[in-house]
Amino acid sequence: MILGAVLAGGKATRFGSDKALAELDGRSLLARSVDTLSGWCEHVIVTGRSVAPAPTLPDWPRSDMGPLAGLAAALHHARAEDYEAVLSCGVDTPDLPEGLPRLLGPGPACLASQPVIGLWPVALIEVIEPLLLDVSQKHSMYRFAELSGARLVEVESPPANINHQADLEAFEGKSG
Repeated sequence: MILGAVLAGGKATRFGSDKALAELDGRSLLARSVDTLSGWCEHVIVTGRSVAPAPTLPDWPRSDMGPLAGLAAALHHARAEDYEAVLSCGVDTPDLPEGLPRLLGPGPACLASQPVIGLWPVALIEVIEPLLLDVSQKHSMYRFAELSGARLVEVESPPANINHQADLEAFEGKSG
């Protein structure tokens, strides 16, 4: 079983407002992400937020540590609930590739252009915990991918990454 995890704990400083609630073609980025993962996963959670259209979890070990802390929270939940892996995405990617679990399987694997989009076996909790607890380490998704031996998957058309209002405006009308 695969647990879907929308990593939504960022401050969205470049965006200028709560990016997760920004609307694209009449739907929030958060709702779009939850709905997309729901098509592939048995259950979906949202990390880093207290209110969402799916169950929420705080980042682990604490907030303000980037997407890696959201993934760690999801891996902890997945282990406690007997899931085999976590399929993760950021709240700011409205156009995930079709067949994403198949593209990334077997994990560990992530998109080379956006490692926040990945398939992570629950056993990687043994890699992510020490990484996040070590203040001398860089807490990046690329570093975690490297330490976990993840395959970096190239895709012909990398998904959009909504970081600024202009990115959202440029993508308006292009999504399904």
